[in-house]
Amino acid sequence: MEEFNEEHSKLLFGKEWLTKIDTAKNTPYLFKFYSSTVDLSCCILITDTKHVWAEVLTSQQFARRWRSCNANSPSPLSEGDEEAWRISCFELLSKSHSIGGILELSFEVIESYYADFAFELECETFKWRWETCSLGHTTSAELISKHLIFPLISVNHLAFSSPEAVGEISDTDLEKAVDKVGRTARRTVDTHMKNALSKPRFATTVRRMTAMFNFLPDLPQINSTADEPDLHFDFQVPTTDKGKGKELSSKGLPASQTSATKQKTPSPEDSLKPPVRVDSATESDQDELLHDQVQSRVSPVTSQSSKHRRAETPQSIGSTSQPPGPAKDQESDPDSSPLRPAKKVKKSKISSSSDDDSEAERKRRVMQLKVGSGGVKRGTKQPIKRGGKRF
Repeated sequence: MEEFNEEHSKLLFGKEWLTKIDTAKNTPYLFKFYSSTVDLSCCILITDTKHVWAEVLTSQQFARRWRSCNANSPSPLSEGDEEAWRISCFELLSKSHSIGGILELSFEVIESYYADFAFELECETFKWRWETCSLGHTTSAELISKHLIFPLISVNHLAFSSPEAVGEISDTDLEKAVDKVGRTARRTVDTHMKNALSKPRFATTVRRMTAMFNFLPDLPQINSTADEPDLHFDFQVPTTDKGKGKELSSKGLPASQTSATKQKTPSPEDSLKPPVRVDSATESDQDELLHDQVQSRVSPVTSQSSKHRRAETPQSIGSTSQPPGPAKDQESDPDSSPLRPAKKVKKSKISSSSDDDSEAERKRRVMQLKVGSGGVKRGTKQPIKRGGKRF
């Protein structure tokens, strides 16, 4: 079977739409038919306005189909007689596929193993069967647009723009009016479609027909004029968020976030505090010794408390931070070399306070000594060297 192409579509432009109804499913079908007595070929295009099917038959395929549908047909004849018989069959089929002849034919959709959509047309004289194939979504949409949608919109535009009723115009005058609208439409299709559908009366009529056809309860009105709306934008952004009940600050943040930001800002008093440092056990001993020496010169009370704390420090350090490994080595090897002495730290010179210093002056100097002791530079940490065993 020959494939339906654009050339066949052009041949169908000059053909009218025919209509038949499938009584079993109450579905209407629209189709166009074309036949040529020159090469004895024919084609058909049928649609239910949702899908499109088509079939193209050559002269030999047409003769085979006719004989299969009509049992009383003669067997293949001689070359001249066969061609004359085929021409007569083509003419009969063409007459039946016309506006007047289609009314005499019955229409029935049948099942077929060789087609996507098959149907039979039958009358008292003959019987015919079409076995069509689907053309796909893209081709179907293009064919419906060219053969049905654009012509219908243009005809409706003519009916609404004509000063006289289309039904009362003579055929000659109607042809002239259609030709005039068609020439204008094919030059600028976009402008023609805009002018046809932008008229309020035509657009609202199509709207009401669509609503009525699809059982819409509230039918829209038909209007002959269209109001021009005000397209100015008058919306103002509110300064407060009343929905959430939060007041916005000058920077656009809630008041709770603004107060939290202020609390996180460091004060000058915090910058004067010495940083907390975590050192090893050896460095903590040196800090304690230096701190005790400073406190002993300031007051005897602080000296006694520092001595008491220094007495407790070696026990806590020895019980917690001293690793078990080196202790066993010292007990097992009494001849090993002693530990390397810790590096001496220079004592900071402190000017003696006189007896007439006030209590505030003494506290200020104690604070200065504490701050100064935190800034003493220490040397690089050296690992503790153990003496080798003697053999």
